[in-house]
Amino acid sequence: MFIPTGFVQKFAVTSLGTMAYYTNLGEPWLTGKEAEEKNLPVLLFLHGFGGGSSAYEWSKVYPAFAAEYKVIAPDLIGWGRSDHPERNYKIEDYITTIIEFIEKTCSSPLVAIASSLTAAFTIRAASARPDLFKSLILTTPAGLSDFGDDYSRSFFAQLAKTPLLDRFIYTTAIANRVGIRSFLENRQFARANRISEEIVEAYLESALQPNAEYAALAFVRGDLCFDLSLYISQLNVPTAIIWGQQSEFTGPEIGRRLANLNPQAIRYFQLLEDVGLTPQLEVPAITVGLIRRFLTLLSSDLLTN
Repeated sequence: MFIPTGFVQKFAVTSLGTMAYYTNLGEPWLTGKEAEEKNLPVLLFLHGFGGGSSAYEWSKVYPAFAAEYKVIAPDLIGWGRSDHPERNYKIEDYITTIIEFIEKTCSSPLVAIASSLTAAFTIRAASARPDLFKSLILTTPAGLSDFGDDYSRSFFAQLAKTPLLDRFIYTTAIANRVGIRSFLENRQFARANRISEEIVEAYLESALQPNAEYAALAFVRGDLCFDLSLYISQLNVPTAIIWGQQSEFTGPEIGRRLANLNPQAIRYFQLLEDVGLTPQLEVPAITVGLIRRFLTLLSSDLLTN
């Protein structure tokens, strides 16, 4: 397992099953009763979707905050070490379990830091339950069907909807070392030389969990995609967005259009050149710096409003 030093695995029960999460309760960070007494503010890190996704996606970033915050980084239902129920996953499954997970693990409003499609779900969760959130810092938030450009109508999504063929696609193109590296190189990273063997191994471990194909294929088929432009105006939680200029799924023009729909909530939009879909894996040090900057800016905004 890929758990950073000083982090432990814990569990929270949701309506769809048990979610594993990782938090800073070991040396050299605060432990046990000392951590409870400090009542540190919470940073919640939520990973995106793709073959083999898990909380590992943020593991090069969240330890940088472990001395100042209570860090919580879950594997979403159907991914990583969390339960993998056999079901046809829907959008509402993830919005609901994100809310339930926060209710189970946090007693005060938190800062959520989320990636790609999960960041879009987080926008909808924060719109439905703004009392749970202090602010949002999001990397490439997109519903993947934004402004009517519906991914679910694409050739690959349609192919993945074919019974039996969908499992063949998962086994041969997703849940193996070659397929994972190909996806990372061609769809997720701007530069292939930034992909380490550890990253490939972490994605492979998650992809090979029993029943991992159910959530992954729901994503590939487009079952989890939606038009975020129809919902983003409902957001009232102060938000900052980081967008990799070379994001393959949704380019920065989509990000700017989405941000411009709600400038009252979306206070900051930062474009990163020579970066793809997941800056948290590709340029983690820069991502840490930007998160720190936005934590300060969004906190100041809350004090002045």
